[in-house]
Amino acid sequence: MSATAKTKAAAPASSTDRIAASITQAIVERRLMPGTKLAEQKLADIFKVSRTLVRQALNQLSRDRLVTLTPARGAFVAEPSVQEAQQVFEVRQMLECAMITKLAKTITPAQVAQLRKHLKDEVEALKVTDVPGRTRLLADFHVILARMQGNDVLAQLLTDLLSRSSLISLMYQSSHSAAESHAEHEAIVAALEARDAKAAVKLLGSHLGNVESNLRLKPRVDDLAKVLSL
Repeated sequence: MSATAKTKAAAPASSTDRIAASITQAIVERRLMPGTKLAEQKLADIFKVSRTLVRQALNQLSRDRLVTLTPARGAFVAEPSVQEAQQVFEVRQMLECAMITKLAKTITPAQVAQLRKHLKDEVEALKVTDVPGRTRLLADFHVILARMQGNDVLAQLLTDLLSRSSLISLMYQSSHSAAESHAEHEAIVAALEARDAKAAVKLLGSHLGNVESNLRLKPRVDDLAKVLSL
């Protein structure tokens, strides 16, 4: 196969991934709400691609449980049930507590410095009331912890869980403020720097528990073209 043919063959996958990534990011940053209808033609117009590529992206997001495909009605941003919300946080508790126990024993000064830099970015986002930015940063904190394990599978698994957590937080809007989450991140990093695994696990478990316990039902729908901001 020629280089040109290879490029053409790769283009659809790239476009599909771009659409899926854009929708996922809008969900994570709380710009795209549960229940929002994802009309194929409208998405095709927004991304300037064919409906076939849009359909492929929606199928991908459906497999990731971020989109629900309904016969004769189309695609919608998923609306997690209360039971699913509880299960997602249960899995995060198990996964992240085990992860941080290991990290507390192996964390390096360079990794602590990386976390401190991330915490400063969170503070800056809080100062300027950058809601999408701070939401992304607060989620990324957990992904950074996973990546420090040197395990790509773990990092991807946690990334997927965080996307679903964002949907849950959107649908059952949390009163647990971004400032409180940041303060809890600060305490977790301090425990990691001290290599205090017991304290780190306790703080992380409390952090996830606080977020979950403050969830309440509050669905909302926004304009599709506006939230994707292309």
